Amino acid sequence: ARKRLKPLRTVVAWRGRAEWDQVMVGLYCGDSRLQQEALDRVSAWKSRYGPKMPLAVDCTAELIRCKVLDSSGRLKSHELILSYGLALVRFVNLITERKQKMVSIPLRQLAREVDIPIWVVDLRHELTHGKLPRLALCRKGCDVVLDWLRKTYWSRQLGNNLCEESEDEEEEQEGVEANEELDNDAWE
Repeated sequence: ARKRLKPLRTVVAWRGRAEWDQVMVGLYCGDSRLQQEALDRVSAWKSRYGPKMPLAVDCTAELIRCKVLDSSGRLKSHELILSYGLALVRFVNLITERKQKMVSIPLRQLAREVDIPIWVVDLRHELTHGKLPRLALCRKGCDVVLDWLRKTYWSRQLGNNLCEESEDEEEEQEGVEANEELDNDAWE
């Protein structure tokens, strides 16, 4: 007789769909107080989940943290550029790193493959190797990357509370198990 196997369960740091949705909406709501609450929750997740935290969640939190600091008025322009810069450099490096093969592939090519605007990769290059860009450009880069994360990762997780999808994306959603989507590699 065959033993009946239980379906595999994925252990995650959040309590359930409601908490996930609350954090997702909180991060993208634009209200600094609610964003800070969502960031605090992500910090708790990170303490529970450690290195298994999905890169998209980590990158989103760092970029939102920059926006919260920016809106607080507590940092000088130069400090904000450095804060945004670090978050943007980490985003590009972490996202493209997973696409790297044994042979080094240019970041611009990797970015094209995952539909990251080339100018964001150029901004990362300037932040890393050149003269620091203007704060306005760092803010714009942050907004573009947050939008990319929202569309590529967050809106595909456990439903779609943040943006309207096309019919093709809705069809793609059908049949996807929530816990499969919530692991680290699902959003590549």
